[in-house]
Amino acid sequence: MAQDTGTLEASATLSERVEEHQVGPCRLLTLHSPVEDVVSIRGSFIAQPDFGGGEELIQDLTVSLLDKGTRKHDRFAIADLLENRGAQLRFSSDGLRVRFSGRALRKDLPDVLEVLGEQLMEPLFDEEEFVKAKVQQAAALRHALENTGAQASGALSRLLYSEAHPNYIRPADAELSRLEEISADQIRAYHARHFGSNDFILVLAGDVDADNAARVVQERFSAWPKHEATPPFDIQASPQSTDRIEVFMPDKSNIDVRMGHPLSVLRTDPDYLRLYVGNYILGGNFSARLMATVRDEMGLTYGIHSALSGITSLYMGNWSVSVTLSQGTVERGTEATLAQMARFVQEGVTAAELDEKKTTITGSYKVGLGTTGGLAATLLHHAEQGFDVGYIDRYPAEINALKLDEVNEAIRKHFHADQVRIALAGTL
Repeated sequence: MAQDTGTLEASATLSERVEEHQVGPCRLLTLHSPVEDVVSIRGSFIAQPDFGGGEELIQDLTVSLLDKGTRKHDRFAIADLLENRGAQLRFSSDGLRVRFSGRALRKDLPDVLEVLGEQLMEPLFDEEEFVKAKVQQAAALRHALENTGAQASGALSRLLYSEAHPNYIRPADAELSRLEEISADQIRAYHARHFGSNDFILVLAGDVDADNAARVVQERFSAWPKHEATPPFDIQASPQSTDRIEVFMPDKSNIDVRMGHPLSVLRTDPDYLRLYVGNYILGGNFSARLMATVRDEMGLTYGIHSALSGITSLYMGNWSVSVTLSQGTVERGTEATLAQMARFVQEGVTAAELDEKKTTITGSYKVGLGTTGGLAATLLHHAEQGFDVGYIDRYPAEINALKLDEVNEAIRKHFHADQVRIALAGTL
């Protein structure tokens, strides 16, 4: 059991050290590692907001209030309880899911999980804290209005998706107007309808005893019911007929450009990893093709990268390229980027490129497993996508098993440079 999680030998047998329990509504995964006394916590559940009805904003507000007190303890009592133990708990909202993360000493894990249960099931939703949360949310939206990257990304999402798709980003100015109308009662009602133990996953990694953890989780979460919210959402993209949109923003020296098109693949599709590695060769890191050509050879940008975005096991996402250009190079830079995308699709990747990026991707993955937080986060991510615990070991092997002809065939099948939509934001 006492193995170094940062070594390649340990990563080959990680799944053998994972213990899985179904504790009431909770899928509990525990992984013991030799980090003495410390336990990392990761988890999530499906809240399933009504994307077509714009409930993402309400969910964001609800999640921002979870750590502001419960019906049993105000925010100061909870802060004291956690800080006096050196513990942490944080919450975030991401599409269908609400996530939480934290850490605690082994002896304090029962108390920290009790606080977590209170925050998830019995938040206070104090009126004063609600007003503060709205002010903070408004500040974030105003920042997005002034950020060329955020404006370009949002505009591209609206070219590719319907309002009912989880990847659709509503305009920040419209969200500001909606924010003013949201009441604390709406937050309470949303929590009552959408917070429950649906697909509830909890991962504990570190100095943790699986049987003791299962007993604690049974005590804290066995009574958490499922919610009944089932609003539909779009699985596929719905690209607009418009292929280019410009968002004018005054007094911006740089222009952010986002270009991309939908992909008809889920995370569980066999072509996903082929496309992931292929795209990594195009624009995944500083040694990728786009950096070597558009930036280094042509000198048109300081930053450019490509990605597979918003793809899960439940809904489809897109292939995209992000590039920052000056006013004088915006058209040349956009054209050069599109040309490189087309060349990439036509020519495919080479065996040398594939071997190099396999090493980079698997090496980075194994480094990420070198901490209890990394272990817990990886186990949670795989569980959310529907993979069994053995996938933590199989993932590097699946990357290394990819064949050149399979990768190039997937690139030609799914990437289409002539179907790219373009969104630009800045002083055009």
